[in-house]
Amino acid sequence: MNAQLQPTGSAYFISKEVAKPEKHTLSVLVDNEPGVLARVIGLFSGRGYNIDSLTVSETEHEKHLSRITIVTSATPQVLDQIRHQLERIVPVHRVVDMTIAAAEYGHDRPLERELALVKVAGTGDARVEALRLAEAFRANVIDANTGHFVFELTGRVSKIEQFIAIMKPLGLVEVCRTGVAALNRGPEGM
Repeated sequence: MNAQLQPTGSAYFISKEVAKPEKHTLSVLVDNEPGVLARVIGLFSGRGYNIDSLTVSETEHEKHLSRITIVTSATPQVLDQIRHQLERIVPVHRVVDMTIAAAEYGHDRPLERELALVKVAGTGDARVEALRLAEAFRANVIDANTGHFVFELTGRVSKIEQFIAIMKPLGLVEVCRTGVAALNRGPEGM
């Protein structure tokens, strides 16, 4: 027999399957106290995980609870590891992978929205085109003078990114984004 066709019995030649990174939205319910955000974010930076979006706000004033919404990209194994490590931090009450929870309800993603303020400078035809496109995207003009506009736009991340890309050739000056706020559909809360 040909020795090259025989299995070697060595584990060194087994190809390792690499899972593709997936974008997930995590919702973390924490005590609203100093240092909690630093501890949660320190978990990500200390292990080299990237954060695509981060939003934090107090959501239950009477109970002094805040909600941290984190959008990150990682393999399913790393996402599971992140969730378990977050659950071990003392002021963390609950961690929900909203992307997985949305899939359980038969949806692709949770309800995700972002707010952006977009400053566009221009005159003449570029100015008219910026206003026309802003109307198509349902962006509100919140500040204007003869040299620029500031638009307020709310929607899915893809909508915000598309609007920004369209405004670049028309005189995009500056963008400020809030980060993703997310909830799942259905009657249950987090």
